[in-house]
Amino acid sequence: PLIKTYLTRLRAKLSDNAINCPVFLIHSGGGIIALESAAEFPVRLVESGPAGGAVFAASIAKCYGLNNVISFDMGGTTAKICLINNYAPKTSRVFEVARSYRFKKGSGMPISIPVIDMVEIGAGGGSLASVDNMNQIRVGPYSAGSEPGPACYGRGGTQASVSDADLMLGKLDPDNFASGAIKLDMKCAQVSLEKCGAPLSLDAQMTAYGIVEMVDENMANAARVHAIENGENLADYTMIAFGGAAPLHAGRLCEKLGIPRLLVPKGAGVGSAIGFLCAPFSFEAQHSFYTRLSSFNPQNAKNIIADLKEQAIQFVRQCDENADLHTHHKVFMRYVGQGWEIPIELTQKMAQTPDKQIYKKAFEDKYALLFGQNVLDMDIEITLWSVEVSTNAHTIEQYTKPVQFSKDMPYNNADLIAGTRDIFDTSLAKTIPAHIVNRSDIKPHHLVQGPAIIVEEETSTVLSHAQSARLQADGCLDIQCKAS
Repeated sequence: PLIKTYLTRLRAKLSDNAINCPVFLIHSGGGIIALESAAEFPVRLVESGPAGGAVFAASIAKCYGLNNVISFDMGGTTAKICLINNYAPKTSRVFEVARSYRFKKGSGMPISIPVIDMVEIGAGGGSLASVDNMNQIRVGPYSAGSEPGPACYGRGGTQASVSDADLMLGKLDPDNFASGAIKLDMKCAQVSLEKCGAPLSLDAQMTAYGIVEMVDENMANAARVHAIENGENLADYTMIAFGGAAPLHAGRLCEKLGIPRLLVPKGAGVGSAIGFLCAPFSFEAQHSFYTRLSSFNPQNAKNIIADLKEQAIQFVRQCDENADLHTHHKVFMRYVGQGWEIPIELTQKMAQTPDKQIYKKAFEDKYALLFGQNVLDMDIEITLWSVEVSTNAHTIEQYTKPVQFSKDMPYNNADLIAGTRDIFDTSLAKTIPAHIVNRSDIKPHHLVQGPAIIVEEETSTVLSHAQSARLQADGCLDIQCKAS
């Protein structure tokens, strides 16, 4: 009722201001639904904001023809990491809410909804740092928020945050943060960092170094665990970074993870919002119906799939009555007695003419891929049936057109360098001079060699001494990384 009342008021206020267009919302599965559908199923909105970022990264992956991508979204309070395979974000059917320990997996209430599968940790620009009882630097899960914000905002914050550390290490320009809209206070940042590092007898710079390394290692470790749980090797992946803070940290993250390539798209600071505009109209209908393959009834399976398809079509048609529709079928399967199931994609033929032997082979192939071998002489069961109906993705030319690669242009320092600034290179653990380059000054296929900071209105991209960035024709920074 709360969400329904809110959405009704929202539409009324828009109408009062002569904004009479249809109102849509993005859901946690990465698609767009009508306001009426959102009011009926508000639980589907739980993780909708970060889902937009994964859709954005998937669009970039398709432009570049990248089958294996890890998206890295870092804002003010959290960092979100998502695996994208074959241009589609990995999905899950369970999401935890109301966690007793923020960001601690297993401490919340699981709800069964279609959701883009992301690992989320308390690591953002506003994440607060402290020293624990074991004299170790910790970052997060608590955040300075927007009020008062990090100490460097000069609005009364006193605890050291990741943004204070970034400022102290030279990653942020105190006079040109958010295009100069916010003047950062270096003195306040220094005081907060000295206070944080006092128990360890560290000065402001070394405390900042410890904070940044800790937050980067937290994010890298979360990515490693997520990849291992999904049977993936991140050395085969390309990272796509977006969000206000991600380009500041993505290069170091790639070094830690052994990821050789990093893309920072144009508009990275508002990547999730761009993702909303790229997302298709879609709805995934699910039905829990336990059945073992030993007693599999093809007609029952056919009826369930048909009912789910009809239900999903009704929701999508509320958004667009005439669009071409695409249907994707999934069943979630496991060996009897196991506590977790794996999703199995069904072809159109498998959905229209269910056959237990074909279903069994599809499950065993996927199980062996994930776990190395199958379990012999054990029955298999289906726990959940799913049908997703969607339209074509909405097109924004810049984020849907294949990238045209061309010959490299010669690099000329004098053409690009807007200045220099000392920056603490965490991979070298020392301060070195870095070139300042305005992103708007870089021409397609120009090369920027690190150490450098590429600045723009919404964020800055930090290149270490071992990294180089080339601007592609679509405006993406294409960065080559080396392992630390």
